Amino acid sequence: MERDAHLIAPEVARRIRIVGLDVDGVMTDGGIYLGSVGESKHEFKRYDIQDGIGVHFLKRAGLYVAFVTGRVSESVRMRARELEVDDVAQDDSAQKLPAFLKILQRHGLQPADAAFIGDDFPDMPLLKIVALPVAVGNAVAEVRAVCSLRLTRTGGAGAVREFAELLLKARGEWKAVSDAYVAERSAPKAHA
Repeated sequence: MERDAHLIAPEVARRIRIVGLDVDGVMTDGGIYLGSVGESKHEFKRYDIQDGIGVHFLKRAGLYVAFVTGRVSESVRMRARELEVDDVAQDDSAQKLPAFLKILQRHGLQPADAAFIGDDFPDMPLLKIVALPVAVGNAVAEVRAVCSLRLTRTGGAGAVREFAELLLKARGEWKAVSDAYVAERSAPKAHA
């Protein structure tokens, strides 16, 4: 991955203050499991652990992280809570742009301060306005065409982690963030 460190210009990387993530097809592989137990309907999604660590690293570097999805799902709320994601916008009509602009406004940011990772047509309005538009490895051709960064990893299989590493290396923060993570987990825990 070291050869890819220059895919993001350092001046662009340092400008980024918030990373927006689509969920279905970026944080997940895009598959949705639907079922019911009695009268209760359930939806399940599979999330990648490495992507979760990528989100953790972005937040540790002081960046805001937002989930912006065109579905409403308890699974998304649960994963966002686990990862301490700053903002979650779920719109069942897939109108992501107004929600994302509201998130930016809440943090006093502009699209020029943002990166967004997407995979399909509902992400296009956001990808067209942010400073760093990013496509996962399995994004549709039209999305890949408008993105300045095209990841090799696919949605739900490490793409967010790949992006976090590329961005933080371009910012000169990767080693400090990853070393701090390992150090936290290397110290023995005090038992009560």
